[in-house]
Amino acid sequence: MRPGLRGATRGEGRRGPVTSAVPSIVVSPVRRCSRTACGRPAVATLTYVYADSTAVLGPLATYAEPHCYDLCAEHSERLTAPRGWEVVRLTVDSGPIRPTGDDLEALANAVREAARPPARRQDGGSPADPTEVGRRGHLRVLRSPDAQ
Repeated sequence: MRPGLRGATRGEGRRGPVTSAVPSIVVSPVRRCSRTACGRPAVATLTYVYADSTAVLGPLATYAEPHCYDLCAEHSERLTAPRGWEVVRLTVDSGPIRPTGDDLEALANAVREAARPPARRQDGGSPADPTEVGRRGHLRVLRSPDAQ
């Protein structure tokens, strides 16, 4: 035991275990509510438009901005503005953020359909475009709308 630190063991100070003054480099990828002592994940972004005396509450912004405030669900529901100010609440899209299996399947079907050669008609035109006369690679020969 060192003099002046009664009851302290190695690695402890007078007030308890010694902790590093350097913050951890591990940062949570989830943005947190800007309200003091609230650690819940943010779901909405609050922006003040001082010129119009308006507070705009909308979906969570893509990037954290220094002049905006991220709020959790509870704080965004309870938000009130100063007297004389208007609160504009933009609807939050509750749909899936990431593509679902249906979205990916629809995209794959669209790519397959676009890659499929068009069905040819007897007169050389395509059923989708009646003015097409011929095709060479990616180029199309179109009939003039005036010519019959």
